[in-house]
Amino acid sequence: MSTHTARPDRPAPPARSGTSTALGWILTIGLNVVAPVITYNTLTDGHGWSEFSALLLSSAWPVLDSAIHVAWRRKLDEFALVTLVFLVITAVVSLVGAHSARALLVKDSAVTGLFGLLCLATLLAARPLMFYFGRKFATDGTPESTAWWNGMWQYEGFRTTMRRITLVWGLAYVAESLVRIVLAYSLDTGTMVALSPFMIYGVLAALAVWTARYAKRSQAEGERRAAAAAAGSGSGSGSTPAAETPAAQG
Repeated sequence: MSTHTARPDRPAPPARSGTSTALGWILTIGLNVVAPVITYNTLTDGHGWSEFSALLLSSAWPVLDSAIHVAWRRKLDEFALVTLVFLVITAVVSLVGAHSARALLVKDSAVTGLFGLLCLATLLAARPLMFYFGRKFATDGTPESTAWWNGMWQYEGFRTTMRRITLVWGLAYVAESLVRIVLAYSLDTGTMVALSPFMIYGVLAALAVWTARYAKRSQAEGERRAAAAAAGSGSGSGSTPAAETPAAQG
């Protein structure tokens, strides 16, 4: 009798470097949330900079964050490439049109809306954007963990999960952008400078929690269907059907 199972288990992820992951998150939060707010407040309160100039200089911190990650990993992956493209778009739109702090905040809000639209557009591509973002945060960037994540694409359930997550993220950031644009015209500049990153990363945190829970439910459902299929196959011939492949797993 064959010893093969009808539906082989998905490979477990390789061990991750806790130190590397922690440093990555500290850099991301520090350079994208804390540093821009401190820079803006320091330049406008103590050095007489205009709101527009201080806001423009504050946006340099996320550029530094991307540069550090590229130098750290020594490669420009899809996540870093998308980040750099949007930073370039932000810089370009910041220098055209009305040069006021309020206009810059509106343009910055529009960029997150563009990110949401990009998520939705990649649903038509071979792999949606959240596949690459998921690989960024679900692995530590080593060749082993990257290969594990790429190999998960063969499973139908994994592909469905990535596409649904991309859809939700796209819709959420389009909505977040519209709300921030309304608030940019309703609140003073100083309040929006402090509020804007918390809105961006608050939405990000909410989406991250939802994504983790949804992915866990999807994985459990896939394992349940795999176990049921394996039991059904075992009660039949006891051998592996030729048509069963990892790509058919849910």
